[in-house]
Amino acid sequence: MPHTSSTTFRVRYAETDQMGVVYHANYFVWFEMGRVEFLRQLGFEYKQMEVVDDCHLPVVEATCRYKSPARYDELLTVETRLSALRSTVVRFAYRLLRPTEEGPQLLAEAETTHVAVNGKMETRPLPEKYAAPLRSALA
Repeated sequence: MPHTSSTTFRVRYAETDQMGVVYHANYFVWFEMGRVEFLRQLGFEYKQMEVVDDCHLPVVEATCRYKSPARYDELLTVETRLSALRSTVVRFAYRLLRPTEEGPQLLAEAETTHVAVNGKMETRPLPEKYAAPLRSALA
């Protein structure tokens, strides 16, 4: 079964509009939080990839389907999993959930695609010490 990471957080007032509804772009900040924690659970930090191995994973595509609004002060969970992996491409999938008495309510589903590059923005293969745990997360 593929590895899934869950990150729980509370919606901050600064992330909402005047009506207390979360501004749509903030969802991608939360997906990044989920992605960083996902990598940490696999045993490495994104910062380490950049500093030690000159490997960066810029977002080259991002999609989100919004199902229901998130609101100020709600406790939410972003579930993150790896959805595809190639030598230079990594794709993550996300689900944003709100707990309810009837069970989790799906607020949004998203996906981000990343290309491995060096500091000069030249495509490079993902180093094996990162590729191996990512491959295991797909299994």
